[in-house]
Parts: sequence; C-alpha cells; structure tokens
Amino acid sequence: MRFPERVYTTEEVKKAKELIDKGYKHRLRVKGSPSFKQKVMQALGLVKTAGYYALLRTYIRRIVEIDGFTQLREAEATIWANKFAVENPVDAASLFVQKANHMKEYLEGQLYFGGSAEKRSVKERIKFLEILKSRSKENEVREECERLLKMWSESSLVY
Repeated sequence: MRFPERVYTTEEVKKAKELIDKGYKHRLRVKGSPSFKQKVMQALGLVKTAGYYALLRTYIRRIVEIDGFTQLREAEATIWANKFAVENPVDAASLFVQKANHMKEYLEGQLYFGGSAEKRSVKERIKFLEILKSRSKENEVREECERLLKMWSESSLVY
C-alpha cells in the first residue's frame, strides 16, 4: 500500500494513519534554492542529534521553499518554508519538529490548530530544544538553544 498523494479526505487520512501505525516513514525531500537546501540540511542534522528524525520522516514528506508565509500543508504532508524560517538552523529544527507534531495531531483526528493545540505544539518545540541542548556537543548550538528557551519562557503561549 502506498502513502496517499493527498491527505485530505477521510479515506486518505485513514489510509495514511494505517500506514504510519505500521511503521511507514517518508523519504524526506527538500526542494528549493541551493542556499535553502543547505540550511535545511543543517537543521535536519540537529533534528537527528536530538533524536527526532524518525518523527519528522513519519509525518513530513517534503520541506519546500516558498516566498510566502511558512506553514504546514497538511493535505500534502509538506512544510512550506521561506528563506527567513531556515536562517537559524536551531530555530528551523525546532519549527520542523513543531510542524511534525501538528501533522501527527491532524492524522490522529485531534484539534491541531487554535489556542490549546498551539500551546501543545510549543511545548513540543521547547522539549525538543531542551533535548538538543543536552545532546549537542557544539557550544554554539547549546547557547542558541538556551537563548530560544529563554525567549519561549517569556512568551504568553507557554504556561
């Protein structure tokens, strides 16, 4: 059974969920300019360091460069990201994990947008940053995790 091209109708979501429950993983593709691809690859390296790459490959099919707003396209299992979203590899990695969590909730039939869903996904992002900070051997990465964690702790989205 192949993963559905679109994940939009009830049948497509059900099929996708069944495959994921059986261990399906996407072959994650990155589309965009050479600079965009390089920055995404740096972020994916950090996702691997933190042990989240399997989660990302489970729920995200592609990361595509766009000129507009960065967003998850649930029906495509794709993250649309602009060049600014990937400028900082640590922040981009945490964003990718947050979007994978959104996609997971979407496929599980949970409310994956709005206030309480946003708080859950921010908590996942913070958890990722804490794990990356503890696992990375690079001072720059640990310091950036700390800076981002401080920023998130000052945010009204975190309780």
